Amino acid sequence: MHPGHVRTAGRRPRPPPDTSYVALISGGSEVVCEIRPRSRAARDELLLGRLQRTPRVIGFSAHCLLHRFYGGPLRWLQKANALSAEQEAALRPAPLDAAAPGTVTVDDTDEALLAALFRDGRTGLADLQRACGQSEDVVRRRLDRLRGNGALYFAVQYLPEHVGREIGAMLWLTVAPSALAAAGHALAEHAEVEFAAAATGQTNIIAAVRCRGTEELYAYLNDKIGALDGIRTVETALMLRQIKQLALAPAAVPG
Repeated sequence: MHPGHVRTAGRRPRPPPDTSYVALISGGSEVVCEIRPRSRAARDELLLGRLQRTPRVIGFSAHCLLHRFYGGPLRWLQKANALSAEQEAALRPAPLDAAAPGTVTVDDTDEALLAALFRDGRTGLADLQRACGQSEDVVRRRLDRLRGNGALYFAVQYLPEHVGREIGAMLWLTVAPSALAAAGHALAEHAEVEFAAAATGQTNIIAAVRCRGTEELYAYLNDKIGALDGIRTVETALMLRQIKQLALAPAAVPG
């Protein structure tokens, strides 16, 4: 995207619902995002249609996340010790028996529930009942089923600077194929890493990290990344602004 229009893009009123993360970064790319299209047709329409037609976009590259080492339901707050045991317990939902792995099928009622929770993850049972036209017992069973099969999970939105981690950076690592899995699992254990995944493209691991300052970021790159076996190259770009996290629109994120 042309540098003169980056901030304008960041202020767009509502990124598409299949875009789960958007950030402005320094370096060769001005905008980085994660998309989760629900079908191949939706993916093709986004990459070959909407992005191509978006004004002021002068180029983009798309990569597939092959394997997630850390992120998703596993949130960085678990590593940062930002919450007390009581606070964690208050936020943690009741455990459920996980369903067997496989394709998740959702019907119109499920879609209505998911749409309501997409708009506001704290929507109460009464509003969910109105959204799908079902009884409270049906809504509870549906939510339990969606949680059990992994279609629905809870995560906490937070501002990293409020827990002392003001510096965010994206890392693109080139790792020897024989060391890919070991490097990814090692990254998942690092306290600084909030996301790490194997991906297609010229670099084969993408990671997002949080540090207290640039000196801590330097120490992390030198001491921890430098100590990993198989690392060939590392490209680093500072995150300038986070536009969207989870499913919330920019207006819902203080900033």
